[in-house]
Amino acid sequence: MQTTNLIIQAADVPTSALKHLHMLSKASNIGALQGIPHQAFSLNGAYIGTQHEVSQYCKSEKIDFGFIQSDTTLSDYKLLAMDMDSTLITIECIDEIADFINKKAEVAAITEAAMRGEIDWPQSLRQRVALLAGLPASTLETVYEQRLKLTPGATKLVAAAQAAGLKTVVVSGGFTFFTSRLQARLKLDYAFSNELEIIDGLLTGKVLGALCDAHAKAAHVQAIAAQLGAEKSQIITIGDGANDLAMMAVSGTSIAYHAKPKVQAEARYALNAVDLSGALPLLGWQD
Repeated sequence: MQTTNLIIQAADVPTSALKHLHMLSKASNIGALQGIPHQAFSLNGAYIGTQHEVSQYCKSEKIDFGFIQSDTTLSDYKLLAMDMDSTLITIECIDEIADFINKKAEVAAITEAAMRGEIDWPQSLRQRVALLAGLPASTLETVYEQRLKLTPGATKLVAAAQAAGLKTVVVSGGFTFFTSRLQARLKLDYAFSNELEIIDGLLTGKVLGALCDAHAKAAHVQAIAAQLGAEKSQIITIGDGANDLAMMAVSGTSIAYHAKPKVQAEARYALNAVDLSGALPLLGWQD
């Protein structure tokens, strides 16, 4: 009979919370997980029928949780697909670019609405990019060098996935200028995003070719999975915005990372209390 483990994580998990969750989940024993920069525990033999009660308690205590099959290992998977902005990196690149023409607040407001799923994403991207017309293309390098930072835990997550034999991909509604550099930096196998049109060293306010929108994101993930012979259960997706929902739907394990409410509601797991390395215990990884 298949058993489940309850993974709980936070910067600090109080002993009282650990004991309460042990009782609440009807777990047989508790194991501490090592190798990540926060506290994580596996409550082994937990009863999945307690998920509602566990969820309510963990949300009240700001603890991340997830039930996994006890025999899950990272090497069971074949593909890890990640969003870029506010997932693999800490910023929204287009908002930072717009800051150089004093339009960050205007662009960021549109970005937020699009990520919440309140407005049409392709229309919102074209609207935001149009505001960048006339900006020197050198601004992109400035943003990359001075403002772009990897999300804490990103390097560890990617390295662990690669060591376990998974192919890794960044699938972004952002721009190739940044995804290509991240691909080289993290040795990712694939990168998909949008290409900004540049003429005479200036942004034209247009995007070249078809957009890497929600549908395209899902299609890219499915195409790579087909090449790898990966089943849905062997695909992991991580994102934060509404335009990630389609690719999450074609994966067996979807993780909402510090995500919008709509995304958290539909993803299999949600991480809010820990960094990106918190995905690893949910995938059966152990140091």
